[in-house]
Amino acid sequence: MARQCLCRLRWRVLLLPLSLFLVVGVFRVGIWPKTISVLEFSETGRKFQAPELGGSPERHRADNFSVSSPTKPVEIQSEDVLGPYHNWELFAADYEEMIKTLRIFVYPDVYLNKSSPLATVFLPHPDPSKQGNYFSEHMFKAALLRSSVQTRRPEDAHFFFMPFSINAMRNHRDLHSAAAISDFVAGYAARISSEFEFWNASGGADHFYAYCHSIGRTAASKHRVLHHNAIQVTCSSSYFQRMYISHKDVGLSQVWPRQQEQTLNPPNARYRLAFYAGRAQNSHTRQWLIDLWKNDSAFDIFPGSSSFPYAEGFRRSKYCLHVKGYEVNTARVSDAIHYGCIPVLISNHYDLPFANVLDWTKFSVILNEGDIPMLKKILLSIPEQTYLNLYKNVGIVRKHFAWHMTPKNYDSFYMTVYQLWLRRGLTRVAW
Repeated sequence: MARQCLCRLRWRVLLLPLSLFLVVGVFRVGIWPKTISVLEFSETGRKFQAPELGGSPERHRADNFSVSSPTKPVEIQSEDVLGPYHNWELFAADYEEMIKTLRIFVYPDVYLNKSSPLATVFLPHPDPSKQGNYFSEHMFKAALLRSSVQTRRPEDAHFFFMPFSINAMRNHRDLHSAAAISDFVAGYAARISSEFEFWNASGGADHFYAYCHSIGRTAASKHRVLHHNAIQVTCSSSYFQRMYISHKDVGLSQVWPRQQEQTLNPPNARYRLAFYAGRAQNSHTRQWLIDLWKNDSAFDIFPGSSSFPYAEGFRRSKYCLHVKGYEVNTARVSDAIHYGCIPVLISNHYDLPFANVLDWTKFSVILNEGDIPMLKKILLSIPEQTYLNLYKNVGIVRKHFAWHMTPKNYDSFYMTVYQLWLRRGLTRVAW
């Protein structure tokens, strides 16, 4: 009997590695979507190899996308958009569940009387299109208040939105300094935690606020629980910054308000290799780029404003450069996508928006800042078919980087709240 038991034990020990191998294999084959971290993006950028996006028509039906087709928005269907996504079918199914289920409660300060001295801080901006770089911050609030996910019943809510605007505080006569803003935000968190029961139920883990102004990075610095637990929805999504926690916080796409580009310039009308125009004084990386490439005849590189209309630089170029400035983010990424120019991302530590849904390597070129001396060689080495696939995929993802006062399916608002949806039910350790 003892001998039989020993034999059975040996078989179990021998079969255990095989069972583990099969389990791991199942996960790798495709039940879970492949996600690529920004760290991996940077490393692949160091040794750039143009992604091979070819394949059978069944796999890449997005080849049917045409920018010269009628201007009616392209509806995303599972059979024709596999290109720029990690796993479209998994995302689409979860997204539909979110639309049916997700509810967000907005604290009542958003309905303050207009005569209140803090009205501009909490009320939605009357015209976000005049807010430039802070357009996304204001549009998020405006879209949320018009969306199907907002609820007036806090007991039904998955998340709670703190509706203060960092940009509005920056322009408020009593709150414009960084110290005053962090004091105000700390006081606000303390107030809602004493007046409402929702904060204490989760330790603030289901609370969030949104901003695009860089000063918002330190807004939670004087309230430790707010910083550690609540979610920042921020344009300044750099995992190098100590106040940003990449697995908790959410990257917000920074979008400049522009008129809808009805028809994209086709690839054969893009006769310039690359375009960049912007200030250099707040970035050694930008200055290096300009010093090396401003006189190259294949590039349009400008230290400041371009000698032609800004939009024209995007329309006539194959590649458009996003180079880290004071922050990792700028609206040049969404500008490039808006005009159908392939974004070239030269910004280390950028936690790219929607990176767990969108495969950025399939509609952009991601480089390390140290690759700037090899920039021309890298871009010229990209095969024509790869460029055409990148261009096609840029056309597909455009709708994810567009804002609407009343949000539309898969637009920037719903893509952002989908990131919140993925964080539902999280709990935090008490500090």
